[in-house]
Amino acid sequence: MAKEKVIYFCQSCGAESTKWMGQCPSCREWNTFVEETVSTKKSKSLSLYSGSKIHAEAVKLKDIEPAGEARMTTGMAELDRALGGGIVPGSVALIGGDPGIGKSTLLLQVCRNLAEDGRGVLYVSGEESLQQIKLRAERIGKFGEAMSLLCETNLGVIDEIVRKERPQIVVIDSIQTMYNESAASAPGSVSQVRESTGALLRMAKGLGIAVFVVGHVTKEGVVAGPRVLEHMVDTVLYFEGDRHAAYRILRSVKNRFGPTNEIGVFEMRSNGLEEVKNPSEFMLGGRPKGASGSVVACSMEGSRPILLEVQALVCRSNFGMPRRTAAGTDFNRVNLLMAVLEKRVGFQMGNCDAYVNIAGGIKMNEPAIDLGIALALVSSYKNRPVDEKTICFGEIGLSGEVRSVNMAEQRALEARKLGFTACILPESAKSALTEIKGIRLIGVKTVKDAIGLLG
Repeated sequence: MAKEKVIYFCQSCGAESTKWMGQCPSCREWNTFVEETVSTKKSKSLSLYSGSKIHAEAVKLKDIEPAGEARMTTGMAELDRALGGGIVPGSVALIGGDPGIGKSTLLLQVCRNLAEDGRGVLYVSGEESLQQIKLRAERIGKFGEAMSLLCETNLGVIDEIVRKERPQIVVIDSIQTMYNESAASAPGSVSQVRESTGALLRMAKGLGIAVFVVGHVTKEGVVAGPRVLEHMVDTVLYFEGDRHAAYRILRSVKNRFGPTNEIGVFEMRSNGLEEVKNPSEFMLGGRPKGASGSVVACSMEGSRPILLEVQALVCRSNFGMPRRTAAGTDFNRVNLLMAVLEKRVGFQMGNCDAYVNIAGGIKMNEPAIDLGIALALVSSYKNRPVDEKTICFGEIGLSGEVRSVNMAEQRALEARKLGFTACILPESAKSALTEIKGIRLIGVKTVKDAIGLLG
């Protein structure tokens, strides 16, 4: 009989301990250890000193022929962008997001597109019944005959059906509901999530099947379970956005087959998710005209430039402790920029309340939007609006200098495409650019120079 013992796992990094600890010694996170019961049954392993022959050999790097990746398109260009060009056979992709944000809807639409192309698709649900999935499918559209549904949580049964049906795409919704009999703990625990993901990974690599795994997120916005789950899979995608807003952002934070930090933008409608071809135009919709504290900045998400509106409101504080609020950007970065404006430019903002917002609820932390935040703060402080046809980008240092950012040409071209006539950018970035017709490039060395352009 296999004995059982209690082990404590860290939900953040997956570290193990024989006793509970308030702080994890590996990742230094607090209150992340959970208690689980595991089996102590020993598995047969090969000893290094047993004398057994190992049937493996090293291969010279020069003798390996590079193999092209035969990607499958999903029928959704925004999702293909986030995946790095399409689905790679034998890969495992993890999609995380808040409940109700549209993960299942997105994957059901992908299954519909792939089934229409004649590719075998198996959708495995551990949370909904077949009738519930059918109701959502009827809202999305007509499905092809290659689409199959399965309501099951036992990974042993799922593995048998996959080996029998041999689909090209398998969707697991969600990993927290799956149950692996080799692990003695309850479904959704750290051990079960890790063992279930390992079984799916072996199935995908062994059969050459692409697997999509849905993962729930915690209050902190990370996938529930150990961080080792993200290390095991090939691609990690996060679905972001307010459930009450129309748009959704699919962000790639890890991709072994393509670039990271690529994003896809979708809009939630009654018949499912619709692709947003021009995110910049979508984000700037409804922008006020002639209002102070409103500046358009440009941020790079992967290889895509996105124009966004930075709003700021600065007013005198009625209390001894001024209030500062930042929505959509780093709160500490806003305080840093206000300190630079007070020390290097001379604006007395120490007794002012300041509120900074990235319009539309989008989250941007790239340093290139520093110049946009600073100009928005000054515009609201002086109550002088910025020209509607002017865009800016650049990183601000502690000395008040405006530092260069990457991909300046792509940012300026995106601004010109949307009708902007002037672009304030770092002088070092402007000197490396050739003249762009249709938009005036204004180089600045310090934030004081940029403020002087406001008049």
